[in-house]
Amino acid sequence: MSGLTHFDENGAAHMVDVGDKDITKRSATATARVLMKPETFDLIVEGKAAKGDVLGVARLAGIMAAKKTSDLIPLCHPLALTKVAVEFELHKEEAAVDVFATCELKGKTGVEMEALTAVSVASLTIYDMCKAVDKGMVITQTRLLEKTGGKSGTYKAL
Repeated sequence: MSGLTHFDENGAAHMVDVGDKDITKRSATATARVLMKPETFDLIVEGKAAKGDVLGVARLAGIMAAKKTSDLIPLCHPLALTKVAVEFELHKEEAAVDVFATCELKGKTGVEMEALTAVSVASLTIYDMCKAVDKGMVITQTRLLEKTGGKSGTYKAL
């Protein structure tokens, strides 16, 4: 077959059985970038956006999204996350906000999708809170940076 784990021998989608996998400490970190007008960037940094604390709300949205990943991605297992951290790096010269999310647990399956969901929803929240002044914002470069734990070991993006 294709080597894809979410399909059975007949090609039908199914949830992977992780019952026999070892419980290990697992973590994943993902990132995304939100590009905007310099004026929009300044509103965020100065805390003057009409809807309030953009990055504070985006952080909470990202954390909530990580916890709800299995409700959004059909074949993801519900996980008992032990840590979700959402952080931001501000780049004035590029009028960009880099979003980072790290998720951790001790379990039988990885947390890559939770980290990717967290940065995606945090980025969408930045867009939502600033769209009144900048509908041209671009969310880009969403990707997994690193994952550890489990049978496949460590992955680090180049």
